[in-house]
Amino acid sequence: MAHLLGALAPHALRASASAPGIAGTPPAPAGTSHLAGAPADLASGTLLGLGDTVQSVLLLIVVLGPLVGAVAALLPAPPGLRGRGPEQAVLRHGVTVSAVILAAALLLALGFDRDQAAHIQASTDVSWIAAYDIRFHLGVDGISLPLLVLTALLTFLCALHSYFRPPKGGTPRAFVALLLLLEGGALAAFAVLDLVLFFVAFETVLIPMYFLIACWGGAKREEAAWKFILFTLVGSAVMLLGLLLIGLRAGTFDMVALATDNGSDLSKSVQVTAVLAIGLGLAVKSPMWPLHSWLPAAHTAAPTAGSVMLAGVLLKMGTYGFVRVAIPVAPEGMKVFAPWLAVLAAAGILWGSLACLQLVRRGSGGDLKRLVAYSSVGHMGFVLLGIASMTPQGLNGALFANIAHGLITGLLFFLVGGVKDRAGTSVLDRLSGSAGAALYGRAPRYAVLLAFAAVASLGLPGLAGFWGEMLTMYGAFDPASGLPRATYLTCMAVAGFGTLLTAAYLLLVVRRLCMGPAPLRDNSLLPVNSPLGEDPGPAHAEKAAPATTPVPARGADEPAPLLLDTPPTPAAPYEPPALAERPFPELSAPEAVAWTPLVALTVLAGLWPALLIGLSDPAVHKLLTGGAA
Repeated sequence: MAHLLGALAPHALRASASAPGIAGTPPAPAGTSHLAGAPADLASGTLLGLGDTVQSVLLLIVVLGPLVGAVAALLPAPPGLRGRGPEQAVLRHGVTVSAVILAAALLLALGFDRDQAAHIQASTDVSWIAAYDIRFHLGVDGISLPLLVLTALLTFLCALHSYFRPPKGGTPRAFVALLLLLEGGALAAFAVLDLVLFFVAFETVLIPMYFLIACWGGAKREEAAWKFILFTLVGSAVMLLGLLLIGLRAGTFDMVALATDNGSDLSKSVQVTAVLAIGLGLAVKSPMWPLHSWLPAAHTAAPTAGSVMLAGVLLKMGTYGFVRVAIPVAPEGMKVFAPWLAVLAAAGILWGSLACLQLVRRGSGGDLKRLVAYSSVGHMGFVLLGIASMTPQGLNGALFANIAHGLITGLLFFLVGGVKDRAGTSVLDRLSGSAGAALYGRAPRYAVLLAFAAVASLGLPGLAGFWGEMLTMYGAFDPASGLPRATYLTCMAVAGFGTLLTAAYLLLVVRRLCMGPAPLRDNSLLPVNSPLGEDPGPAHAEKAAPATTPVPARGADEPAPLLLDTPPTPAAPYEPPALAERPFPELSAPEAVAWTPLVALTVLAGLWPALLIGLSDPAVHKLLTGGAA
């Protein structure tokens, strides 16, 4: 195993030495900063030779560009740019701005020096409030760069999806402005290097997500939006207390200086108190069981773009905070709570998988969006388990799983949103009936893409979902010195069992949606007992007529479960899907263009994990050791 892991990336997953420190390596020499500005000769590991000034400007564009675009979206479009109308113009504005931000993020990634991935690059450092040493400090390293690119990519795909399928609810102008504001807050959270700015960015995303759910969501959207905002605001308020405690006791809010000190200026009691407060706020956003109850409701009610951004971006802000703030700034405090974090992470993996198995059961009335939301609780449990190990192996796995989850779950929410748009519901019993929705025959390309996303989510080797889960369990197998290994081995075993449950419910979803009776030429369904190729004639309309009530309008409660959890019998041989006679449209060209990058990156990350681990591993070692090489 060690030989396999050591081959993944240069310097990747090195064994810990026996000297003191979180990961066993010696503390940093005095005056050494693992996050200090990179040396002058950074060009050796870059794919595109850009100067330091150009890199800094690109990062400023990435962080501030969405905010400027959000303001511009609220202004009237110039007459020559209105197209077929002002609504189309503002949706096109969202696509254009997000495309520019994505292009800037890609240029930033191409100019990033992989040989100096542990150093902050593209830095901007300006004093803001000198009395408290609060600074406007931006920069990226191997930990934050992949999250920046992921955020920019998912926002662009959401804007593109909304252009071709405008969400129903509020005005497109407000939707685009809120989406860009959400992007700007998330990008800032991953780029800022000051605790106060981090909190501001952390809070910025809450308001746009609240309105996206409340104004463009589905059933029970107001309740889901209020639950989301109350949970996250309370968590953020507690987190603010911990951030202020650290900044005031250390005399600075600069994350570079705090990480370099590695907690040496903070007493153990201060570290424990700070990690408790900060950890609660981050755990709500992650989300960690049992603080996850806001997530299924928010995902079920949110529009497609909101669900993609919530799963692919906002959840990553919580786990990123553990890696960037809690571990390097207060390592002793983190060690106190790490075993508890591991136990709760393992509980989340098991709970999320069991909840999904219940939702996929025939007759349960489970909603597909709710199912993917609970699956996120389980997948993020792996991320938290890797963080709790406090080892390079575990942290690399957690960061890899973050990116993999954003790609795969983003694709799943796009696909489930497409199913809901086509069928008018995402309730699995209504979609599949008692014999399956037969998407392999009705819309084969769409079904294959859905099956691909499912097997990627269950962690199939060769796809992105595999490496993160494997590395986090490997980190739990050998946690940092001073942590109770028996506890972590138990958590690893629970996580391994959770992977089996994950495979079970995802394969059941594929079976119920993609398999079933043969379709007719018009894409409706042939009754189970009819021979293939036989024209059922007019009687088919009576045999296959839905036995359920029409799908309720948006805003009404979801229907009660329609079917019993029993197989067809001679007395009731076949109950078709609710929309059995209605054609299911095949994958469209815009959908194929928008979702292909997620598929390609899922395969690329699965086949070439060193692409991500080579970036994160040097930075992880720096964070764990306070600057020691």
